[in-house]
Amino acid sequence: MQPLIAIVGATGTGKSKLAVDLASRFNGEIINGDAMQMYRGLPIITNQIPMDERNGIRHHLISCIELGEEPWRVGLFKSECLRIIKGIHSRRRLPILVGGTHYYTQAVLFKDQLVGEGSDEFQGAGARSDGESEDSSTKWPILDAPTDVVLQKLREVDPAMADRWHPNETRKIRRSLEIYFQTGRPASEVYAEQKRSKQAAMTNGDPTANEGQLRFPTMVFWVHSEKETLISRLEKRVDVMIEQGLMAEAQIMSDYIRGQKTQGASIDLTRGVWVAIGFKELAPYFEALHNSSLSVQELEALKKSCIESIKIATRQYSVSQVKWIRNKLWRTLAEAGMTHILYLLDSTNVEEWRECITEPSELLTQALLKGESAPDPKSLSKLASTILGAKEAQSQKDAGSSAKCFTCGICRKTMVNEEQWHIHLNGHSHKRVLKAIAKRAEREEFLQERRESTRSISRDKGSESSDEQNSLSDLFQ
Repeated sequence: MQPLIAIVGATGTGKSKLAVDLASRFNGEIINGDAMQMYRGLPIITNQIPMDERNGIRHHLISCIELGEEPWRVGLFKSECLRIIKGIHSRRRLPILVGGTHYYTQAVLFKDQLVGEGSDEFQGAGARSDGESEDSSTKWPILDAPTDVVLQKLREVDPAMADRWHPNETRKIRRSLEIYFQTGRPASEVYAEQKRSKQAAMTNGDPTANEGQLRFPTMVFWVHSEKETLISRLEKRVDVMIEQGLMAEAQIMSDYIRGQKTQGASIDLTRGVWVAIGFKELAPYFEALHNSSLSVQELEALKKSCIESIKIATRQYSVSQVKWIRNKLWRTLAEAGMTHILYLLDSTNVEEWRECITEPSELLTQALLKGESAPDPKSLSKLASTILGAKEAQSQKDAGSSAKCFTCGICRKTMVNEEQWHIHLNGHSHKRVLKAIAKRAEREEFLQERRESTRSISRDKGSESSDEQNSLSDLFQ
């Protein structure tokens, strides 16, 4: 048996602590799955677990690349991670993959699909899905065109797929058109064929039809906290990071960029460690500091504003991480019939860590290692029951519907599914716009009637004037 534990969740929920707890209990080794934590020399900005909290556990793929290096492509991370997992298994240890770059995690958990279905889900933070993407841009330059141009081309060759994506989903739109160029067939047709093949295998009783999509016997722990509690925790954590030296690390990064520029080297600030939360928000402060353009009081005010921006960005990032789990990971697990391996652990109250996190995670890990049946994921807590129960109900509701975007021409908004479409139609903003349109139409109708009435009166007056002129003319004749 070659088991794998994966730990996912928003930043600040306790993923790293759980990983160390499980590795200590079950003779495990930890693999970092966070793209930012791979960079060396920035332990605070990238939120690396401190050495004194690692309990002597071996950590892989952490602090392993230099400041100026490109972020790892998903294909590279996947191959290196699988190599490490193989080594851990050979030592008869338990590999534990933990981190916040969730498209890295998904690439490792699931076997490759035909032409990379879902690879559009794995791209992010400027990373490419594989080396072929670079060649694709050379072969088909339109892939690097503005998103609206790429979407228009996709509408021509694969309207079904074009309807599926929101106009802002740049990577997915690009990937769908790329698949068409690579295979000569619409991506929608390729995906439909894969789905039919999978359903046929299930119908024919193939026992590997579902489980075969996972690379290893796997258990996924989703460490989750209630929103308000997490927001408060994240704000306090940013303050602690400032005290621990976040500003000094951001200064190092800022100085590095300036040094590279003086040597004539260019740095893409939209990729790699330069998009790390904590640096880009402080960039205006260090720029003003370097230029000596502000007073001491103005600098201090700018610094406070930048720190507040870090807190906002951290909150937003946590929301996007949870959204990925709720939507993309859940959907992939559902398609494989494996949602029962996703266990939500409630870390809202850290004082109840042992009861809510340690004890259930250890029991579940033991069940995985012994090949025993595990309890229903919804049974772990009230929070698990609420969230996972809602996802199951939604999956059943969506089972018969096809993925498609809906665009409201009145509000100029696009919804990614039918549920959001109906919510929009019944929402206050849409009804407000309709009411405004109705009022404008009423007013226009009223003004049009006024104009018609004015013209009618003018015509009548003109007719009377003409009659008078004719009468005078007759009199003088």
